Amino acid sequence: MEKKKTGRAGLFLEGLRDGVPIGLGYLAVAFSLGIMAKKVGLSAFQGFFVSFLCNASAGEYAGFTQIAADATYFEMALSMLVANARYLLMSAALSQRLDPAMPFRHRFLIAYDVTDELFGINIARPGYLAPAYTYGAMIVALAGWSTGTMFGVIAGSLLPVRAVSAFSVALYGMFIAVIVPPARKEKKIGGIVAVSFLCSYLASVLPGVKEIAEGTRIIILTVVLASLAAILFPRKAEDTEPGVPETEAAV
Repeated sequence: MEKKKTGRAGLFLEGLRDGVPIGLGYLAVAFSLGIMAKKVGLSAFQGFFVSFLCNASAGEYAGFTQIAADATYFEMALSMLVANARYLLMSAALSQRLDPAMPFRHRFLIAYDVTDELFGINIARPGYLAPAYTYGAMIVALAGWSTGTMFGVIAGSLLPVRAVSAFSVALYGMFIAVIVPPARKEKKIGGIVAVSFLCSYLASVLPGVKEIAEGTRIIILTVVLASLAAILFPRKAEDTEPGVPETEAAV
């Protein structure tokens, strides 16, 4: 019993460690989100609370824009659904990595905070998803995102936009750190990543396609490219068999 407890504690600390760059990146990016929140009339507490409940930049920006436009609740809900729809795909992918015996409480809490970065570090780990690891990363990420929004509201428009943008570069570096190791290990993954970059760029400049909302473009590209990759390069059964070490945190 003591060994299992130690294992969960170790995974939790690993999550805290891996969540630090995510939290720092979120802290910087959320400053601009907080400035937007202040412009639509939200207080520092309201900004903190909104970000705590909705850890998604595109979704929050969509919501704040609708508030500024005096939109209806339905219009706000619809715009946030479209902006955040890609998380449905990420959640579906993560669900395939859950231990069938994992209690509902863990599934519920993990689903509460699925973001691009948290998805990346979780899906890159071998074996079943360990709730303790995810919770460690989530705590740091949520703290950075919520407090960053709150500080942005307090600071208002006093901070130079270029300073805020400079800090956000950390997130791009983090994405590179997530995709480079598996791409170096398997050339097929590296090729898929390169094709994804190219298709994403073309979708942002081609007439008729670039007019589509960015969130919708991401969904379309994800479904199409992931489907083609699954058809052209199917994984063998032994490659997808969950490992044993991660399962001890699922109880």
